[in-house]
Amino acid sequence: MSIKSSQKLVEEANKSIETLSAKEVKKLYEKNEITLIDVRDIRELWKEGTIANSKHIPRGMLEFWLDPKSSYYQENQIVESKKMVFFCALGFRSALATKALVDMGFKNVANAAGGFDALKNAGLKVIPKEKK
Repeated sequence: MSIKSSQKLVEEANKSIETLSAKEVKKLYEKNEITLIDVRDIRELWKEGTIANSKHIPRGMLEFWLDPKSSYYQENQIVESKKMVFFCALGFRSALATKALVDMGFKNVANAAGGFDALKNAGLKVIPKEKK
């Protein structure tokens, strides 16, 4: 059986989505022009923290939480006037997440190149994520 590799899926996604450098994300974040969305697993957030004022939408729930026709729809997750910028640990899952939203018809979405590590290294404030 021959399957398409996850690496190939990410490469293809990156060709059809907007990707912002950590420096670009930081500039837009400081001007409050974007909504940062962390798609990592909750255990990653508990362990490493997350970017201050980012929203958490687990990758596995993303399409469902952002689809108004879904029974899982979370209306409060979107600020339509702002670009939604997705990040994960290194930028791979968030590339696929961004591509999925483009496929759904979202226009104002982008991926953060290098993910959480790059954003942290660019100087965005990291805060702890408490277990509820």
